Amino acid sequence: MKRKSLLLIALMLFVSVVCEAGRVIRVLAIGNSFSEDAVEQYLYELALAQGDSLIIGNAYIGGCSIDRHWDNSQTGKADYGYRKIVDGKMVTQPHVTLERAIKDDDWDIISLQQASHFSGLPETYGHLADLKRYVMATATNKNVEIVFHMTWAYAKDSSHGGFKNYGNDQQQMYRMILSAVNKAIEQTGIKRVIPSGVAIQNARETMGDVLNRDGFHLQLTYGRYTAACTWCEFLTGKNVVGNPYKPDTIDDHTARLAQEAAHKAMKMSRRLFK
Repeated sequence: MKRKSLLLIALMLFVSVVCEAGRVIRVLAIGNSFSEDAVEQYLYELALAQGDSLIIGNAYIGGCSIDRHWDNSQTGKADYGYRKIVDGKMVTQPHVTLERAIKDDDWDIISLQQASHFSGLPETYGHLADLKRYVMATATNKNVEIVFHMTWAYAKDSSHGGFKNYGNDQQQMYRMILSAVNKAIEQTGIKRVIPSGVAIQNARETMGDVLNRDGFHLQLTYGRYTAACTWCEFLTGKNVVGNPYKPDTIDDHTARLAQEAAHKAMKMSRRLFK
């Protein structure tokens, strides 16, 4: 009897591991070029390297704000470039409505975010609750989780016109984004935040202020990789430090710094976002 019990426990553990390793997580970002930076490269491969599979969607409009996403939801404008990654291969469809992107799959998680120049201005988040309600009502998976993607502060020498909203000061922009996101999630009941902006700020402490390619978009390799590591740990719940995947363009030391910045951001988010 004892032997049978041990075998049963072993079988249950094996099945649990197989199910965990074989799960498919479906995530849609409703965003802009900052979601493009975060999810369209490296994220699928990072998850796969640790035994998870992602289906990734990105409803993309460059520079798109919460207000514009909300307006599009009400007017049905086919303004989106809809990118979808399945089995590591991305297919892009132009001129897609937000409704179509949301209904394209049974998403487990749908992320919302603000345009970068408005990200630290709480008065620009007025339609976030409306957008959240629309997404939840439109989603085919009625258990979908709506999360918020916190984006990053600009480089210290950024020439982006919106940087003046923050006194052209990176630390001030970072603090204001944290404050605005906290107010937004409290007002809308969003429970979880993907802390890409925290991870990028962490990475700046170890790599220097080199995470952007033009002062605001992420540097194409280690910048984007840092954000992807953050999303990977958020989506899977697995510590990304030690993940074996990295693109050939990143050396082992830099990959480790990016992974550590992302993992630290995930730990910090427990106290930063309440």
